[in-house]
Amino acid sequence: APMERSVLTKILQVAILSAVLWLTGCATPSAPVVPQQKTADAAPAAQVSAPPHTPVFPAGPLQPIVAAQTSGQAVAAAQPPTDMWDRIRSGFAMPDLESDQVGEREQWYVSRPDYMQRMTERSNKYIFHIVEELERRGMPTELALLPYIESAFNPQAVSSAKAAGMWQFMPATGTYFDLKQNAFRDDRRDVLASTRAALDYLQKLYGMFGDWHLALAAYNWGEGSVGRAIARNEKAGLPTGYLDLTMPAETRLYVPKLQAVKNIVANPQRFGVQLPLIENHPYFQVVDIARDIDVALAAQFAGVREEDFKALNPSQHRPVIFASGTPQILLPWDNANAFKRNFE
Repeated sequence: APMERSVLTKILQVAILSAVLWLTGCATPSAPVVPQQKTADAAPAAQVSAPPHTPVFPAGPLQPIVAAQTSGQAVAAAQPPTDMWDRIRSGFAMPDLESDQVGEREQWYVSRPDYMQRMTERSNKYIFHIVEELERRGMPTELALLPYIESAFNPQAVSSAKAAGMWQFMPATGTYFDLKQNAFRDDRRDVLASTRAALDYLQKLYGMFGDWHLALAAYNWGEGSVGRAIARNEKAGLPTGYLDLTMPAETRLYVPKLQAVKNIVANPQRFGVQLPLIENHPYFQVVDIARDIDVALAAQFAGVREEDFKALNPSQHRPVIFASGTPQILLPWDNANAFKRNFE
């Protein structure tokens, strides 16, 4: 019996020691793998700075956090932003531009409240998707405001120079970024295709110039024009920032316009502006269609007005949607299921 007790005691001691060693191993995990930024398949290879809300993962054994280490760290919100304006503000990552022209454009927008109201309400259909794409690519969310400058968020907008859509693609640039343009459809107006192409282009320009203000200038003026303006300043021993280059008046005002809208969105109370509520929720769903369908009938199946259907599917030139060329349509989130039932 004493021998059995001795053996049992040794077994118990070994079990306790094993448990202690196992718990010690759990307390010192190896450094986790930080997920890599995702980029769209068609996006040019460009180094894009991470947004300010990118989490910081500790490396090596866990250590107690002291007060001095917490002062520079941001606390992640437990709840998602309540509306799109808060979500956009949380992703601001571009340096602010300071010039007299910014103040002038702020006053221009503030003095036109009806225009601001129409423009921001129109963006309700599209801005959730744009912000989702920007965050997925790790791009500054200020760029979601760019269609306000380009087209006032009108996907049917056409400029005197024949640029079209929310993002105002010229025909040749649209073709370069695989936006189909034919007798049946113009993808420069398509919500998904034009947004993908615009963000691809902006990433490409940022990769070329390493500066968001210069990338925006190139989006408006052309990458070759900006490159030549930089070369002229370098040859003359002058600075090469956005405010230092000689450029057309339209391009000179381009970034100040965006900065003015950003400032208003950042602090609408300061400007006495009431931004309409845009919920932090998808506005539309992508729905597959297997057969050709009349536009008016598609709107009827979905239970929406024809003009609302066209606002989400603005690339169509004809009254019939051909499934072979357009296998998907966009429908308001709550109407998509009704369309699917009626279509079947």
